[in-house]
Amino acid sequence: MRGIGGCIALILVGAILTFASDWKMEGVNLDVVGLLMMGVGILGLAVYASVMRRRRVSAVVPVVEETRERP
Repeated sequence: MRGIGGCIALILVGAILTFASDWKMEGVNLDVVGLLMMGVGILGLAVYASVMRRRRVSAVVPVVEETRERP
């Protein structure tokens, strides 16, 4: 999953597993799985935001114009 959409999807699915489901699985605690998914989604959003901030603050490339004289 990439970008903001993937991170939001992880947070959404994690919240559903933690707060809105009453499923029981033997050997798996879905509340913990949901919390982990929400944590990974939030961490992904933070990393994505920091990477995008660095991309926006890129160096300004000077524009070089070439002029040609006609013979």
